[in-house]
Amino acid sequence: MVTGMTHKTWMIFPSVNPGAALDKVSRAVLAEGFVGVNVDKKLGTLTTQQETTGSGRPQTLQVVVRKDGKGSRVDATFILPPGQLAPGVGDNLCRVVNAAGQ
Repeated sequence: MVTGMTHKTWMIFPSVNPGAALDKVSRAVLAEGFVGVNVDKKLGTLTTQQETTGSGRPQTLQVVVRKDGKGSRVDATFILPPGQLAPGVGDNLCRVVNAAGQ
């Protein structure tokens, strides 16, 4: 049986408030080529999907930004459907999360 894959990463930014972190991450996601990005500032969430294989099965990116002390914690999850590969997803996911601190 072929199963999907889930890639996760997180990082803490001690001096970045959650609102600013979410704005920066949103711009980074758009720069990575995602479209249809849904941002809920009240919840601190970002969700988007992309379909790059022609299979009709989208890949999902979810980002959650929450308060951590005086700063923020950014968690990102990239979900691949069964049978799909995404070379370089780790680097791209880290680039999105790191954007919160730039």
